[in-house]
Amino acid sequence: MKDKHYRPKPLLTKREREVFELLVQDKTTKDIAEQLFISEKTVRNHISNTMQKLGVKGRSQAVVELLRLGELEI
Repeated sequence: MKDKHYRPKPLLTKREREVFELLVQDKTTKDIAEQLFISEKTVRNHISNTMQKLGVKGRSQAVVELLRLGELEI
């Protein structure tokens, strides 16, 4: 019997999702860092961690995969 309130664990952390939502808006790493009050290195780390989770080699591939999985909306 399945719990009707069951939700699978999200693939992305809240911050990774915020970074990618800004990426799909054509924001640069610098823009994202300024908007989220974090360093550019931290932005790059979030992007790298997400790409590793997805097994992809680039930001564009990560965005496509996140859209396919329903993790991002445009």
